[in-house]
Amino acid sequence: MPGSTPPHPPASRRDPVPIASLAARLRAAGCVFAEDEARLLTASATSAGELDALVERRADGVPLEHLLGWAEFCGLRIGVDAGVFVPRCRTEFLVRQAAVLLWASRPPFAPAGGIRPPIVVDLCCGSGAVGAALATLAGPVELHAADLDAAAVRCARRNLLPLGGEVYEGDLYGPLPARLRGRVEVLAVNAPYVPSAGIRTMPQEARLHEPLLSLDGGADGLDVQRRVAAAAPQWLAPGGHLLVETTLRQAPLTVDLFLRNGLTARVASSEELDATVVIGRS
Repeated sequence: MPGSTPPHPPASRRDPVPIASLAARLRAAGCVFAEDEARLLTASATSAGELDALVERRADGVPLEHLLGWAEFCGLRIGVDAGVFVPRCRTEFLVRQAAVLLWASRPPFAPAGGIRPPIVVDLCCGSGAVGAALATLAGPVELHAADLDAAAVRCARRNLLPLGGEVYEGDLYGPLPARLRGRVEVLAVNAPYVPSAGIRTMPQEARLHEPLLSLDGGADGLDVQRRVAAAAPQWLAPGGHLLVETTLRQAPLTVDLFLRNGLTARVASSEELDATVVIGRS
């Protein structure tokens, strides 16, 4: 209106802090992608004071994704709450491998409405990033996800329910509906696989800000994988696939777990993403 005073912009816009200055603080704290992080934090803050607090917390080791409230994964923004495991870029490789299997299993010419969507389970789902990516990139699927951590389940529900997924709280297969037994086409699992003794060598942002149960895989890192592989044949459909993220060093042991439980097994890896996935078939 003529003569009216325009609304004041947020303080961060009135008194902008140079990205270079923020990046220098972050770089000094050990942030490798300091400039990118400075830009993201600046875009997220609504005032200069809030921006300063965000940069300070990041410099203290709080994961960037917890400060932003989201993580970029497979081109998607996945909501990530404080205290929830942050999806890693390497896990995008697991998604790619699972998506290829889902597309290969679809008939080339299916009548409209004549084929039911494949059942996908995201086990140890954390924020639900793997399930969300598969539903978005390789859908339609009937998506189910489960995690033992209540905070992760709350986060995953916000990410997956809008995509038609269901999220359950409980230990591995325990909370899944019994009707899924013998019907799961793709079982995607990013279970904890860090050996217990290796937790202390992990970056501070993981050690202090992510739940231990999402990191610690027991003495050799394979405790949860053993339980996943042992029960997988009961849940997989004939010809269904189990995909488990692991490391190149642990992969032969993971393969042995699959074989001992009646699954075929092969190893897929990406040097670019430093990612290794063992893929089994029922």
